[in-house]
Amino acid sequence: MKTEAVPILNPFEMGQIHFDSHLAWQSLFAPTHHYFHINRLEDYKGMMRFPLPPHRKVVFDFVFLTQGSSVRSKGLDSFDFSADTFFFLPAYQITTHKSMSADAAGYYCHFDIELLTKNFHSKEILQDFPFLQFIGNPLVTIDTATSETILFILQRLEKEYLKQENPDFGIVQVYLLALMSEIKSFVDTQRKVKINAASQITEKYKSALAQYIYQKQKITDYAEVLAVTPNHLNKCVKATTGKSAHDLLDDMLLLEAKVLLKQSNLSIAEIAFRIGKNELSDFGRFFKQKTGFTPSEYRKMD
Repeated sequence: MKTEAVPILNPFEMGQIHFDSHLAWQSLFAPTHHYFHINRLEDYKGMMRFPLPPHRKVVFDFVFLTQGSSVRSKGLDSFDFSADTFFFLPAYQITTHKSMSADAAGYYCHFDIELLTKNFHSKEILQDFPFLQFIGNPLVTIDTATSETILFILQRLEKEYLKQENPDFGIVQVYLLALMSEIKSFVDTQRKVKINAASQITEKYKSALAQYIYQKQKITDYAEVLAVTPNHLNKCVKATTGKSAHDLLDDMLLLEAKVLLKQSNLSIAEIAFRIGKNELSDFGRFFKQKTGFTPSEYRKMD
């Protein structure tokens, strides 16, 4: 039986899990929606259903709050952020959007990485902007003095997007790069947690979990990938997160199971097989212990 990855959403499919009404998300569409999109949160958040289920998508995105607060996850980590803060999510990273306060305002934007990297080397772009990286810190908070510049750039991107004819992607690229460059200086000053050997191994472990979760479901497998002993891996993860390496493995398996239950037509038995639970009863006990619901109950939930 072939192992399949979690379904990946393209921008047109994203609205099906984000909005209560088809009219709401269809009104967001523009001819370039798959490639570049920007909108104001206050115009649409009232029609969104929270929490959004776990999902992945093919585009990069960011949320910038001018007021209010929100809770969103990147991989296994959850982040609570508020005004003057960006949350960045790279393509193909699993995420949930847990909540957004009633007074939240700001911008949502998504873009194909090719738009940002055209005429550049993508590796260099990602190195320059760590918040776009798969395991980078997704939050960047700017100061009041910079917010005026940031809002001008976002408004300029919005204006270009709303053109009746196709937007000038050369202009869009320039403003996106300007945006990233403006906030880049705030990254290093906000890194309060010193990066040490244990945290580096832990981040590599999280990245490996996201990459190999369907092929590798034992701690010994990941220790081999990272060239450390299972005991050392567990000590590093415990020191950094307070959880064991096995806890994080279970967290990732649960996250993948949730996505498959919500976004695929696979039977529950097939999903159990894909996350390494060969017995359906084992999967049922695992899922209910972690969530309080059976897989069938979770699949039927809105």
